[in-house]
Amino acid sequence: MRHQQPAVPVLEGQQLDEFLGAVPERGHWRYRPRRVGMVWRSKAFRAGAVVTVLALCGLVILALVRRQTGSEGFLVGLGLAVLPVPLLMAAFRWLDRVDPGPWRNLLFAFSWGACAAALVAIIANSFATRWIATATADPGSADTLGATVVAPVVEESAKAIAVLLIFLFRRRQFGGIVDGIVVAGFTATGFAFTENILYLGNAFGEDQQLGTTGLVSVTAGTFFVRVVMSPFAHPLFTVLSGIGFGIAALGGARHRVRRVLVPLLGLVLAMGMHALWNGSSSFGPYGFYAVYGAFMVPCFGLVTWLAIWARRRELRTLSTELPVYAAAGWLAPEEPLALASMRARGMARDMARHWNSHPDRARGRAAARAVAEYESFATSLAMLRRRARRDGAGEDFALREQELLHHLWHRRDIARPALAYAAHATGRLRLHRPPPPPFPRQLPYGGPPPQHLPAPHRHYGGPNPYLEDGGRHAGPPT
Repeated sequence: MRHQQPAVPVLEGQQLDEFLGAVPERGHWRYRPRRVGMVWRSKAFRAGAVVTVLALCGLVILALVRRQTGSEGFLVGLGLAVLPVPLLMAAFRWLDRVDPGPWRNLLFAFSWGACAAALVAIIANSFATRWIATATADPGSADTLGATVVAPVVEESAKAIAVLLIFLFRRRQFGGIVDGIVVAGFTATGFAFTENILYLGNAFGEDQQLGTTGLVSVTAGTFFVRVVMSPFAHPLFTVLSGIGFGIAALGGARHRVRRVLVPLLGLVLAMGMHALWNGSSSFGPYGFYAVYGAFMVPCFGLVTWLAIWARRRELRTLSTELPVYAAAGWLAPEEPLALASMRARGMARDMARHWNSHPDRARGRAAARAVAEYESFATSLAMLRRRARRDGAGEDFALREQELLHHLWHRRDIARPALAYAAHATGRLRLHRPPPPPFPRQLPYGGPPPQHLPAPHRHYGGPNPYLEDGGRHAGPPT
């Protein structure tokens, strides 16, 4: 028996325009395309996977360290090992003040060093030492060989993976030597934190068995050597790998050989310095002090000098790249000079806070925040232009440049007078006239945006993208 299908109207081509006009906005759609096979490309999925892996590594390393040290030893080691961490993190963050990277990259690096790299080092070092002891039937030489050969290779390779991942997947946020030093420093700080818990916890357990306390205890000696004398040991080793990746980043994408060989050279140097440090005790009773004074301290001073030189080089990038925007009218002539000085930057923020804090302190804080944001966007603009000069302007260069100029233009009324005052007060602008007077108190950044933006007298890159007429009928910037 046949069942006749009910008649259903079908949209005809002639009625298409009428129906398309009645389609709701995307936010009110009832039917959405199913994302088949796109879950792997989701940023949320990848972030969740990274957090899950690091959390699992953290739980495993926590259980291993607690089993070796005991509960009391673990708590004592944790309390003592955490002491140098804030100082080291603050030092590396201070170094990154010119163009600070996002905290998520640094937290990932620290977590990788404390959890993933430490777990790989404990498992690989234990397995290698046992295998060498079984093969040679000499446990003493196995421990020495494991500490001087196996441990440096395994540990430095595990720590360098964090730098490699950020170098590959956060390329826009990894622009030079300073970024490599900071990321490597955070990774090594996390690794040293976990390792110090293990060493200090074992020392405390040994003191409990021997009944020693006070300054003559093993715990006090271990704390003095690892936390007081050499808190920079692991960061110094891994920083060599970070410097290699930083030099590779400076070379750009066109120097493929440099991008491979220089990081490998930095990793080999990190392994060699680590091996020398671990094997210093085999050079006699004073071998440790000889290596510490004759090698480690000079290397630490050299790396510190290199880091400060690279930081100043980043500041010089601002004074080199930003004048073209000052010539085009986007910046005042004295702004590149003020932005290239950390002292002038701080003075500009302080003066903006002081000049806008009466009678409402919230306005002063908002003004200082607007100046800080202005400085950050100007630094990003200079780094964007330097990267385009080195690697060539990408497809999104114009859009990123326009976005940064847009942010600068919205904050110029508060930031420009403060930076001009700072340029005069710090001697960056050597003119025979007194600093400009404080500008009138203005609304802090955060109010309603202007209806339109005046065009500079010589817009860089063509007509003003923020005006409907391209800025052809607008006057010069105020």
